[in-house]
Amino acid sequence: MSLALERWFPILSWGRRYNRSLLTADGVAAVVVTLMLIPQSLAYALLAGLPAQAGLYASMAPLVLYALMGSSGTLAVGPAAVTSLMTAASVGAVAAQGSAAYTEAALMLALLSGAIMLVMGAARLGFLANFLSHPVISGFVSASGLLIAASQLKHLLGVPLQGDNLLQLLPQLWHNLPSLHVPTSAMGLGALGLLLLVRRQLKPGLKRLGVSAGAADLAAKAAPVAVLLLSIALSAVWQLAEQGVRVVGTVPQGLPPLTLPGESPGGWAATWALAQALWVPALLISLVGFVESVSVGQSLAAKRRERIDPDAELRALGLSNLGAGLSGGFPVTGGFSRSVVNFDAGARTPAAGIYTAVGLALAALFLTPWLFHLPQATLAATIMVAVLTLVDVGVFARTWHYAKADFIALFLTFGLTLAVGVEAGLIAGVSASVLLLLYRTSRPHIAVVGQVPGTEHYRNVLRHAVMEQPGILGLRVDESLYFANARFLEDTIAAQVAVRPGVRHVVLQCSAVNDIDASALESLETINARLQASGVQLHLSEVKGPVHDRLQRSHLLTELSGQVFLTHHQAVQALLGPQTKEAVNL
Repeated sequence: MSLALERWFPILSWGRRYNRSLLTADGVAAVVVTLMLIPQSLAYALLAGLPAQAGLYASMAPLVLYALMGSSGTLAVGPAAVTSLMTAASVGAVAAQGSAAYTEAALMLALLSGAIMLVMGAARLGFLANFLSHPVISGFVSASGLLIAASQLKHLLGVPLQGDNLLQLLPQLWHNLPSLHVPTSAMGLGALGLLLLVRRQLKPGLKRLGVSAGAADLAAKAAPVAVLLLSIALSAVWQLAEQGVRVVGTVPQGLPPLTLPGESPGGWAATWALAQALWVPALLISLVGFVESVSVGQSLAAKRRERIDPDAELRALGLSNLGAGLSGGFPVTGGFSRSVVNFDAGARTPAAGIYTAVGLALAALFLTPWLFHLPQATLAATIMVAVLTLVDVGVFARTWHYAKADFIALFLTFGLTLAVGVEAGLIAGVSASVLLLLYRTSRPHIAVVGQVPGTEHYRNVLRHAVMEQPGILGLRVDESLYFANARFLEDTIAAQVAVRPGVRHVVLQCSAVNDIDASALESLETINARLQASGVQLHLSEVKGPVHDRLQRSHLLTELSGQVFLTHHQAVQALLGPQTKEAVNL
């Protein structure tokens, strides 16, 4: 019982050994991450189409709840660029941005995502995220980065833009560019340039001036907050809001409210209808958020020779999203940039997230009045700088040179995400990956094998100088056998036997066969019957234990015209006549 509780609540394990040293390390990391999260959380709320305070709310309860069930000591949970974009696209399809219904839909999306993750984690279904292959994720994330940047141009330049893809955004941008708002553009482009300069030059510049590496690193991480404060000061002094520059405005002061489903005017009936409309986007957000979190968590854990539990991460992220949905937030996940900052700042346990949540709560209690004059253009610049790391241009060339089929999935995901939208791109990419997998495995590599002279090894006759034994056809199947490739195996064996009239034995080498399903079993029975009718015996060699156990529960082994051999060499030696065997051994 104790071990089961610790598996579900890792805090019971690391909490027992918590000490002053860990407290200090986690506290320092929390200060750094809090400084980073304040502008980031506000910016991601803007990206999701929600009020600025929603970003702060989505960064408090989730951090505390993740600490209860999360297995990573450095993962920082909260709003992220890709999930914020997906939130805007999903919620925008059912409600108008800025309306109460839009906020309610964002809460429902977080609740649904949390429930889906919790169920998947409890059922140990983390493997389902493997259907999001690396090329699909790379194409999706790169396209999302470009979409995010394009979507923020309306705030950065002060031009009207509306749409979910580049085919909608770019023509509008070209048409409305002459009417850009000069004060907004000046503030936005200025903040963008300053953030880029700080990101690339501040840390090395401070080191050249003799500042210690630790202090320079801390200054570089806190610099976005300084840019934010400078923007607020300039906006307040020059009264930019009166000149048409859009500002954040009044941000409610205080802790997140308790937001329960069913509180809308339509009651539970409207809530149920909303859940039905959003469950598919919630599933996609859950999968993408989980893959992003686990990828970040595993890479950081490996640096300390630690490990994380993917199913525990699913449960922890599920609880975090439920917390976001019940406290005025929107879907959250483990973000790459802030998790790396958390790691570099020395976080040792999930308690760092709790301290970060406390810091953000203090900011919500005492600092929100200062955000009134914050230009939205500055937040847009913050988002654009943050998503620069999402776009991986080199992945296209690497994938093209290595695997053309994977490039198809990559390019399809990338193109449709940009041209149609995030959901269409992701679904198309996953579908393409599954179809390509089925195509590849439906036509497995089947090699005719011969003996390497002087050894007991058998290799492909087209790749090696080997000896083929008279009357024996050796075939190696390099794939598990299942419904999609069963007929291909029948056709291949029939074709190989047809061009070798002297063959009396077919030995199927099964060293690469990890499974044989019911359809493939029927095909093997059919192959056995057809070969036997033509005077040819079918034999099996190097059948793996679990596969052999299953075959014993069928009629194949009792009806097999030949035998099952431990090794392929034993099969060949047993089937060769004494005189032929002596000649071959010479």
